[in-house]
Amino acid sequence: MVENPLATHVTKLNNGVEMPRLGLGVWKTDNYHAKESVKMAIKNGYRMIDDAKQYGNETGVGEGLSEAIKENGLNRKDLFITSKLFNGDEGYESTLNAIEGTLDRLQLTYLDLYLIHWPVDGLYNDSWKAMEKLYHEGKIRAIGISNFDVPRMKNLLKHADVTPAVNQMEFNPLSQEKEILNFCNQTGIQMEAWSPLGGGEALKNETIAKIAQEHNKTVAQVILRWNFQRNIVTIPKSVHEKRIIENSNIFDFELSDKDIEIINSLDKDKHSITYDDFIWHNPDGDVDSVEKWSDSPINYQV
Repeated sequence: MVENPLATHVTKLNNGVEMPRLGLGVWKTDNYHAKESVKMAIKNGYRMIDDAKQYGNETGVGEGLSEAIKENGLNRKDLFITSKLFNGDEGYESTLNAIEGTLDRLQLTYLDLYLIHWPVDGLYNDSWKAMEKLYHEGKIRAIGISNFDVPRMKNLLKHADVTPAVNQMEFNPLSQEKEILNFCNQTGIQMEAWSPLGGGEALKNETIAKIAQEHNKTVAQVILRWNFQRNIVTIPKSVHEKRIIENSNIFDFELSDKDIEIINSLDKDKHSITYDDFIWHNPDGDVDSVEKWSDSPINYQV
């Protein structure tokens, strides 16, 4: 049997659960394309899918998972599925209720990983207590956080009985979150990258393009390999099968220490969402994209 590197390259989380190091993200994907991209990814060896209620496509992802499991002769346990607690659902009781809707839409009986999508001030500690309960009940194999800066991680840890297994952050060559990454490494929290390719600017970077040419690889493959060698779990998003396959072909080459250092030097601390301007409270907006949140920076009046 041919080895599937997407299944065998895993990281062991702080509770012992094994998590694939490369998966598929479905942010800003409608239900139809989410379903189709999930099926394409799993057919081509992907075993981790990252979703969120806020994306508005859990139903499509659930349909894709159900069909892909049947079509590829897999079992539920072969896959690692992540979703996230919507800001409007934060709080103890509402978190307990929210998981049921997510599981129904995804057609699952449990999640491998459930994250607090954003740290809604005044509510995220209560949400975490509910997630700890769900974790102990077996509805979630691992619990974690997303978009938590260091002060909020420290505050959460003061109240938590279970240390988060993962912190999912925007992480790419232009946004390397050094302080957050260092804190995660010190506390045993696995860093996971959303927007791991850094959008158009990183993909057009001439420095990375030169490294890619030397390795006869695409810029995206070099960036994903850089994340991999830095022990960052990554979830690149695509709805095109060719790109989904290309993104997974990062296990047949290795970046040199010099390559890593060069890409490390590109950090601009540049985010697609401006954290300094983000109001840390309940956006209570639409669930399909962050730009529609009532307090998204795009809606600010300066």
